[in-house]
Amino acid sequence: MDKIKNLAELRKMREGMQGKMSMRENSNSSEAIIQIKVGMATSGIASGAKETMNYLITEIDKRQIKALVMQVGDMGYCHAEPTVEVTIPGKDPVVFGNVNIARAQEIIDKYIVNGELIEGILPANYRSI
Repeated sequence: MDKIKNLAELRKMREGMQGKMSMRENSNSSEAIIQIKVGMATSGIASGAKETMNYLITEIDKRQIKALVMQVGDMGYCHAEPTVEVTIPGKDPVVFGNVNIARAQEIIDKYIVNGELIEGILPANYRSI
């Protein structure tokens, strides 16, 4: 960890930590907010899920969208890694396949913000993760 050199750096670090703490606090009432689950099993990580998850966390925080982004294990769609499941309160979960950063941005812009279904939805073969 780098040394903090001034008050502005300390404030920036504090703001970043407050966003992460807010996500953690929201996990107790997760049914009331949007849930975004990123498949982070070995095949997902090898396909780029870590970068996708980092992007989702940063972008959701930057846009101040009330959502919980979490890491989960294998979703059973190894052929379509990285996979992301989005659950909007009151709706069934939707799983997207081959989610790179560009697709993650499209999911946020079109599905999460505007409620539009987009290409790349995988057929459901389970109720929820």
